[in-house]
Amino acid sequence: MESTNALTFKVARKRPELIAPAKATPHEFKLLSDIDDQEGLRFQIPVIQFYRRNPFPEGKEPVKVIRDAIAKALVFYYPFAGRLREGAGRKLVVECTGEGVMFIEADADVTLKQFGDSLQPPFPCLEDLLYDVPGTTQVLNSPLLLIQVTRLKCGGFIFALRLNHTMCDAAGLVQFMSAVGELARGAEAPSIPPVWDRHLLNARNPPSVTCTHHEYDDVPDTKGTLIPLDDMVHRSFFFGAAELSALRSLLPPHLRGSSTFELLTACLWRCRTIAISPEPDEEVRILCIVNSRTRFNPPLPTGYYGNAFAFPVAIATAGALSKNPLHYALELVRKTKADVTEEYMKSVADLMVIRNRPHFTVVRSYLVSDVTHAGFGQVDFGWGKPAYGGPAKGGVGAIPGVASFYIPFKNIKGEDGIVVPICLPANAMEVFVKELERLLKGGGDAVPNMKTTAFITSAL
Repeated sequence: MESTNALTFKVARKRPELIAPAKATPHEFKLLSDIDDQEGLRFQIPVIQFYRRNPFPEGKEPVKVIRDAIAKALVFYYPFAGRLREGAGRKLVVECTGEGVMFIEADADVTLKQFGDSLQPPFPCLEDLLYDVPGTTQVLNSPLLLIQVTRLKCGGFIFALRLNHTMCDAAGLVQFMSAVGELARGAEAPSIPPVWDRHLLNARNPPSVTCTHHEYDDVPDTKGTLIPLDDMVHRSFFFGAAELSALRSLLPPHLRGSSTFELLTACLWRCRTIAISPEPDEEVRILCIVNSRTRFNPPLPTGYYGNAFAFPVAIATAGALSKNPLHYALELVRKTKADVTEEYMKSVADLMVIRNRPHFTVVRSYLVSDVTHAGFGQVDFGWGKPAYGGPAKGGVGAIPGVASFYIPFKNIKGEDGIVVPICLPANAMEVFVKELERLLKGGGDAVPNMKTTAFITSAL
């Protein structure tokens, strides 16, 4: 489907090249953790950063500066220059070959201004701004990062990146990107030295599952409720102070202090369940990505860039979720988030080894990931902070449509808030929009034929 702004442009790409570390690096084998190599992380995830023209780095050109900085960063982060291999028990290991990461230099005949005032997913011509080089998308034996820097006609540029998710999570990726930024701005070394230490999130010996992990339940898709992949619509929804306040007002007083993440997650889970309308007795699930770095005692070392999160899950019947007030969903989400402890993480690692690294449950599941604190918006290559930084689209992963990100965003009026890309079949999206409007209007009856309001910012 065409984007509503229907912006089209041409991107001229140079031949993809490999950037190797600037100096010789060790040739060794480094095991991923038992959290890193689970099936649900064996995919490529896209990130995009838009930068305005900045005349101050005089005589400097972004492609060259960034290319050189990547080579320098790979001396410190040399596992990224290697390739993944799979061993016994489906264990993933990085062979540090020093081959390098894939890099593409490009030019687009478009200005940043032409993208419009609201830079947010879905982005037009994304497949041209982050070109999937044929033969590089496999998880094994392929470059672990693909980076494309595209110069714009206005003097700005776009930095787009595709990451093999088994290597790191959002916090780890931002740590690497920030290191590239620091080296691009003249530093000799990253201010946060990278820490491998993946053994900290390995299974115990012998492994023993000590917590309940419904996120890895084997749920049969008896009624064909996996989301169809055709006729999918992408939209982004903006939640600023007014929208969050409207949702908070629906809660009983003792729950009004709930976090923005808990409030948004409860709201979206409920609206999405109503939109896809499962049978009332069917179980639906919300998987909340919870960063566990500070839940260890002592906390994981500063500089640890592996995956350090869990997917704790809340479960309800579709009927209970749809008919009960918003606080029903909220209390389930709050309890689920609190489940993640050091013991929980060790129990997940043990489960991976015992059960051959299963995929998290996707049947009637919805997954949310809050990247508002990840730091994408702070990454500076010498041209200042990005006009937009973060996930390139929602619905990524093995099953499109299952995941949404919470992305920090400033709207056209200058209001700070969160933008959430949602991916649903067209008819379900209409129901989702109506249900969300109903909640934002105080939970009263939906207004028929109401026009899409300002918080809905773009469609694909």
